[in-house]
Amino acid sequence: MSIFAVDKLISQARILAADYRRTMGKPLAGISSEIAEYDAVNLLGLELCNPRVSGYDAIGTGDRAGKRVQIKARVIPDGKRSGQRVGQLKLEQDWDLVVLVIMDENYEPVEVYEVDRETIDELASTSKPGKRGAMSVARFVAIGRLAWTRENGTAPAQDADELWDNQPVSHDTKAKG
Repeated sequence: MSIFAVDKLISQARILAADYRRTMGKPLAGISSEIAEYDAVNLLGLELCNPRVSGYDAIGTGDRAGKRVQIKARVIPDGKRSGQRVGQLKLEQDWDLVVLVIMDENYEPVEVYEVDRETIDELASTSKPGKRGAMSVARFVAIGRLAWTRENGTAPAQDADELWDNQPVSHDTKAKG
């Protein structure tokens, strides 16, 4: 199948998923994950595992070369992250990085965050046993690194010693005067 055909199929899947959600009042099962995998691969320079591998969905290239990446998705129609959850992380599996693709009501990517395994393991070690691998979107964003935004594209990789701020940028549209 050509790249154009995949692009077209994903575009149609976005429309179908959004229409289904608006009409039925619930998401079409599994579609957000498929769309998020496509977006993560194209936005972050990943390669999907084919055949599928237990524990991770893709392998990194470029800045993420060789990293085994779990890809998670969350559609947040109103932009409010409170109460939203990230899918269960596979803590018992081998992986290096988790990527969360946040999409709008039309299943278009808005932001992509990433968190490394070490950070997740540290967090899991302080969590209640029944809660390991479960996390809110707000928590993921708080501990994660903003890797891509709709407005600015791919964020540059950070040096390990460099401090960074992952808080949303204020877009003040008022003229200064």
